Amino acid sequence: MPKPMIRIRQVSDLDRCVHTLRAVHDADAYPLNWPSDPRCWLNPSRLIQAWIAEGPEGSVDGHVAVHRLAEGAPARQIELSRLFVAPAARRRSLARSLVDHARAWAADHQHDLTLNVTDESRSAAVAFYEATGWRHSHTTDAGWTTPDGRPVRLRHYLLTTPPTDTGRPSAVP
Repeated sequence: MPKPMIRIRQVSDLDRCVHTLRAVHDADAYPLNWPSDPRCWLNPSRLIQAWIAEGPEGSVDGHVAVHRLAEGAPARQIELSRLFVAPAARRRSLARSLVDHARAWAADHQHDLTLNVTDESRSAAVAFYEATGWRHSHTTDAGWTTPDGRPVRLRHYLLTTPPTDTGRPSAVP
């Protein structure tokens, strides 16, 4: 299987990202609540960087971003977010490739990664993150609800980048 083409997301990619995000939402209810402005949702105010996995015909097959945490959080920690893969592009390890790409970028920039996942039993996202080395640290109540008004619980995860012999964090493949 050829390695996916992962590159920095450009403004010109946003409409295709929204198209893919809509397909993911329709298939998996991610994001749980469809945003009123999906382009804005893909560009949170604390965004640092975003990448796409580009398909052979120029489609956006996957997406991932990293952003700063809220004020007062350790500057070294950043959050992995907005990870999704088009339903038609699954079973090709795109999610893993996107996370690995963000992970290597974070290591190169001396950041530790965190993430939040909705706390649902039998969640494919929870299984994926736990299988790829993320450590569950705690669970909290979200500041938002499901579309029908039920409370949401968030599982918080940490992924610290191990230092190399030089003291500089290493990119984890």
